Amino acid sequence: MISKPFKNTYFFLFSFVFFMLFSCKPAKPINSDAEMEKNAVENDLKGKKVIVTGAQQTFVYLPTLLSKNVAIVANQTSVIFKGGTQHYTHLVDSLLSLNIAIKKVFSPEHGFRGTADASEFIKDGVDTKTGVPIVSLYGNNKKPTQEQLQGIDVVIFDIQDVGVRFYTYISTLHYVMEACAEAGIPVLVLDRPNPNGHYIDGPTLEMEHKSFVGMHPVPLVYGMTIGEYARMINGENWLNTPQKCNLTVIPLKNYTHKSLYRLPIRPSPNLPNDVAINLYPSLGFFEGTTINAGRGTEFQFQRYGAPFFPENDFSYTPQPNFGSKHPKHEGKLCYGVDLADTDRLSKVNINWLIDAYKKTLASETFFGASFTIHAGNTNLEQQLKDQISAKKIRESWQHDIHSFKKIREKYLLYD
Repeated sequence: MISKPFKNTYFFLFSFVFFMLFSCKPAKPINSDAEMEKNAVENDLKGKKVIVTGAQQTFVYLPTLLSKNVAIVANQTSVIFKGGTQHYTHLVDSLLSLNIAIKKVFSPEHGFRGTADASEFIKDGVDTKTGVPIVSLYGNNKKPTQEQLQGIDVVIFDIQDVGVRFYTYISTLHYVMEACAEAGIPVLVLDRPNPNGHYIDGPTLEMEHKSFVGMHPVPLVYGMTIGEYARMINGENWLNTPQKCNLTVIPLKNYTHKSLYRLPIRPSPNLPNDVAINLYPSLGFFEGTTINAGRGTEFQFQRYGAPFFPENDFSYTPQPNFGSKHPKHEGKLCYGVDLADTDRLSKVNINWLIDAYKKTLASETFFGASFTIHAGNTNLEQQLKDQISAKKIRESWQHDIHSFKKIREKYLLYD
């Protein structure tokens, strides 16, 4: 005979177990967020032409990362968008939440959070948010060392490029691929749109002028996404290794080279908006001259000027600010040209460079030491000195552009 207290206890235990069985939720599988992301992407694509980045497609690449030690080459643009471009999480945060073992972050020029000046020395450190070690790939350590790659099974490269030869993220890509080829580590590139991908133009780099601001024999504007560019680096044997990089590219969805893509996050401190990004190929030449191209203002690469230009109705005074601690002609009144309302360009405008050279009375002081590496050759400097017309200068680019297009065609992923 069971006593009444014991029966009550037995009934309580049975009721508790029954309640737990039917009320507790099953454990969340590691890829449930990836499945949700897949559903979100598919919903976004229904009846629309929304561009979907490689990073957003976690359901595609997540299985290759499970049980792997991962390093990520990333900056502030390495994000996963959630239902549009206004809401996003950083790739590092997203993968850590999915229990991916991120062992290291490699950061390019301007740093992991994208706040450093151009050419500013970047120190190694630790990400304060996640505790993940950060290794700078700028300054003296542009290429990951074999020691830095030790214990890493796969390297992810996810950085927003702007499609211009002297923008250094493609140089970082080269060195990462080269180091990983030497170490036998696969590289996974998560592709992103090229906001200047709608045209090909400008002088082609001559290899005797190779530098970190131009490593490959390509025109100034090359019309490829960073994933396509990685395929070209590999396919053209530009790596200084006997073996190719084990490369995988997660391609974009709903993208063509003619797609108009507005960057929701500035790719570097001095490219604040779409106008600056579009004008950057044309005004970037001024980096190798005595002319200020808007650094030290809120209109970087949307104007140019100098104190010695003839006085006119437009002027500005460069001052230290975000991304430019010591701009050219700091604190001096500069007369110049305002380009903030310029229509979208589909070619490099060489007229502004010609104009600035003509306005520089002491023309021998116009060219700086880095002009040749920005131009990629010595021809452009001589053409300006000889007062060659813009039309003739552009004609001199065409043979090399035509040759490059044949090479480029082999590596395209998009129309």
